[in-house]
Amino acid sequence: QVQLVESGGGLVQAGGSLRLSCAASGSIFSINVMGWYRQAPGKQRELVAAIISTGSTNYADSVKGRFTISRDNAKNTVYLQMNSLKPEDTAVYYCNANIRSTSGLYHYWGQGTQVTVSS
Repeated sequence: QVQLVESGGGLVQAGGSLRLSCAASGSIFSINVMGWYRQAPGKQRELVAAIISTGSTNYADSVKGRFTISRDNAKNTVYLQMNSLKPEDTAVYYCNANIRSTSGLYHYWGQGTQVTVSS
């Protein structure tokens, strides 16, 4: 059974930094895209950043220059380094991955981790 487990959320003041981690576990053959989404209260879930197995990345305009996504393929782990945080970054952050396992090829979601940025 494949699982994504996130860690690293919390409360931080505006201008501060946080690092999120998401580790995939289970009978995994390969992981293509890994990414981070976020959902603020009353808003739709939105893509924050994504990274494919070759290292190519994509960012939402709102986080470009402040957030950095990276991955450790050997550990099946994706990271999101968040710097210069703003109150509008407050949201539940979800890890997402496109994983091929013994069960087949599916999208998986983590349980979410709360990020709160105070002004």
